[in-house]
Amino acid sequence: MSTAPFRIDVPDRLLDDLHERLRNTRWPEHELVDDWSQGTPLGYVQDVCEYWADGYDWREREALLNRFDQFAIEADGLGDPGLHFVHVRSPHADAMPLLITHGWPGSIVEFHKVIEPLTNPTRHGGDASDAFHVVAPSLPGFGFSGKPRATGWTVQRIGQLFAHLMADLGYDRYVAQGGDWGSAVTTAIGGDDVEHCAAVHVTLAMGARPVLDGEPPPEEQRALDGLKYYADWDSGYSKQQSTRPQSVGYGLVDSPAAQAAWILEKFWAWTDCDGHPENVLTRDELLDNVMLYWINGNGASSARIYWESFGRGPRPKTVTIPSGFTVYPKEIVPPVRRWVEGAFTDIRHWQEQPKGGHFAAFEVPELYIDDIRTCFRPLR
Repeated sequence: MSTAPFRIDVPDRLLDDLHERLRNTRWPEHELVDDWSQGTPLGYVQDVCEYWADGYDWREREALLNRFDQFAIEADGLGDPGLHFVHVRSPHADAMPLLITHGWPGSIVEFHKVIEPLTNPTRHGGDASDAFHVVAPSLPGFGFSGKPRATGWTVQRIGQLFAHLMADLGYDRYVAQGGDWGSAVTTAIGGDDVEHCAAVHVTLAMGARPVLDGEPPPEEQRALDGLKYYADWDSGYSKQQSTRPQSVGYGLVDSPAAQAAWILEKFWAWTDCDGHPENVLTRDELLDNVMLYWINGNGASSARIYWESFGRGPRPKTVTIPSGFTVYPKEIVPPVRRWVEGAFTDIRHWQEQPKGGHFAAFEVPELYIDDIRTCFRPLR
């Protein structure tokens, strides 16, 4: 596979078009409640879009993201530029290669606060023995990666592509971490690439089946409550994207207000934010992430991972390599050890954190960094 350096450089005409669309947004009427229960509130979306048009400085944010070395590699079945990824090598020779994978509605933006401490811990109060070489791909159809040209892009196929990427980079032995769809991809890698992947760490146990026998202990009741709330009130986006991703894509690709509202609602629902996403992330950080969906019109292509994955493709293999889990209290459904032990047979790390949610690296970077170091330290 051919690899080329990549630098984010959004054309001025695309930014001009974005600003025009924001200023010409056709707004719906106000919601009929005083909270987020009908979706992202009109007033908040209007405030965000006004700032996006007149206050947000993409060139400044673009430069911030470009401080990381980025590349694109040719990948069969993906449009140009192929698979986009961040690759930051540690200055420490004995660093461990680490593959980190985002999900929906996230992006590589989630990792901008953790890459430097992970790769160069001595500059951030850490020890050189905890250093990592970090590889952070954009999922196919997300961010700056090319869009799939045909169906078949299951999490297993994505995992195989990422494993090939690590091999192409010269990493014969590596560890992998992921959240959301990144957890599913990481699980697939842990089941398939056992000769090279030394261990995995995930924060969301996608596909875990509850074990119901008697009165559930508190941690299991918490997860059961999360499952019920998700099914009743929080999963409409998933049903839409897993059945008709093309239909929802028209609005998301055409309207920046729609794309922002679609994503921001999940940052309200899934972060440990005490009622408002800007309590845990800045407005600029939230818009950085939205921009990675808007720039290349990824509303439909990113949604298709749901269509590809629900009810299609093989079930993931049992993960027999060393595995770690972290439980963040505001995760959609916090992992339960008893529920995942059948799918992960060598769990060596289990950590419960006092705060944090679905976007751990973004929300609580210090806890995330410490947890990754602790999980993988015995395997060096």
